[in-house]
Amino acid sequence: MGGFFGVVAEQGCVSDVYFGTDYHSHMGTVRGGLAFFAGNTFHRSIHNIQNAQFRSRFEGAAKRFSGLNPVYGIGVISDHDDQPILVRSHLGMYALVLVGLITNLNEIVEELVYDRKTHFCELGKEGEINALEVLAMLINSRGSITEGLTYAQSRVEGSASLLLLSEQGVLYAARDRFGRTPIVLGQKESGGYAVTMETSAFPNLGYQRIRDLRAGEVVAIRPDGIETVFEGFESSAICSFLYVYYGYPASTYEGVGVERTRYRSGAYLARRNPVEGDHVAGIPDSGVAHALGYAFESGIRYARPFVKYTPTWPRSFMPPDQSLRQKIANMKLLPVPELIEGKRLIFCDDSIVRGTQLRNQVSRLYKAGAKEVHVRIACPPLLYKCKFLTFSRTESVMDLITRRIIQEMDGPAADIERYRNPDGEPYQRMVEEIRRRLGMTSLAFQRVEDVEKAIGIGSRICTYCWTGEDISLKGHGGCKGQCACCGDVCAMKARS
Repeated sequence: MGGFFGVVAEQGCVSDVYFGTDYHSHMGTVRGGLAFFAGNTFHRSIHNIQNAQFRSRFEGAAKRFSGLNPVYGIGVISDHDDQPILVRSHLGMYALVLVGLITNLNEIVEELVYDRKTHFCELGKEGEINALEVLAMLINSRGSITEGLTYAQSRVEGSASLLLLSEQGVLYAARDRFGRTPIVLGQKESGGYAVTMETSAFPNLGYQRIRDLRAGEVVAIRPDGIETVFEGFESSAICSFLYVYYGYPASTYEGVGVERTRYRSGAYLARRNPVEGDHVAGIPDSGVAHALGYAFESGIRYARPFVKYTPTWPRSFMPPDQSLRQKIANMKLLPVPELIEGKRLIFCDDSIVRGTQLRNQVSRLYKAGAKEVHVRIACPPLLYKCKFLTFSRTESVMDLITRRIIQEMDGPAADIERYRNPDGEPYQRMVEEIRRRLGMTSLAFQRVEDVEKAIGIGSRICTYCWTGEDISLKGHGGCKGQCACCGDVCAMKARS
């Protein structure tokens, strides 16, 4: 998925950008980047962070940049392209970073090269075009940065949240037009402003949260204040998986705290799916808060039959190789025999994607002497591959254990909607088959309505990966003609 952090300060900003970006390291482990504007020029550093922590890779660069004493800077954790990119156009020089997924990238490229005046240079492996360069071309096609950002946002199918640092000393933040990713503004009492995706980056750096940007909103941040240059939209659909799993526990999105949301999630699991047991536990780390909520509600004691070894092992789902993912998953979880042998265990976890890791962990519990292993999952079954964010390394919808089982039961032409109703026979048959294959005593998933109640902001969440419903098609993004959010886009589509 990725994350970013930007600062406009009255004094030096390198330390805040460096540590603020580091607080987003849980959101990706592929690329990291920093860019600062000082001495009438940009200074940039990009590193691969697949085998090393962000902080260690950028420590030297941060010391070097500190000597320049910049007051404007941005940082990014990226799960794909090298970022930030530096762009020079009629709009001046600027640095640009992106968090999101552009599903119509090829269509946009074809439109841009239609007039034979546009070309792309930042090609990756197998000729892959850098999404940031495409966005920069869209921005440069307009008469101002503000117009360019709103136009680029209107062109994107999927999502694109952006930070743009201009040579004029202005930091622009643009939240994706459906609000699927958060962008939050902060202010330091001693002077300066920051923009973040994770509010957990604020407290230790001395920032106070001001507010969340609205869906599609664009702001210009200067040392003397923050100006809204495009108001955005009333409707939004923030990714619900941020609350269930991806977001950091200390963060707040749309005014709702992640940790408390997970407690409520666990409580709903306990109410709807009770079972007798000796201990409630969570698969570290993402299942812990859900387990605490389950324990509070059920009255069953919380324990830690697995503890996590954190000094050297990153998030296990990130490596592209499945065997390496599994090795890391096993290495980082250490069993506590005294809390396993002869016990009836209730384990909470955030989700089941492929099922490989959870099956192995359940097997390890039985080998250590567990009497029963009951699993409670904090979200509904994943039935669709996310087309808005890259929150996992799932390459195909058939990587999902649900889809493999459905195809085996009903064939390639199976009606997936039949498996969405938790009270229906197809759903229950699918869950029972997952339980059997993963070796659990019992298995239950959270319901969509309980996820919505746990988050508590009504229907302003995206549930596509569970329901296959894209609520953006019902709002301002689903237009097919001239409108405020699309401008002259439709005319361009007609020409192509």
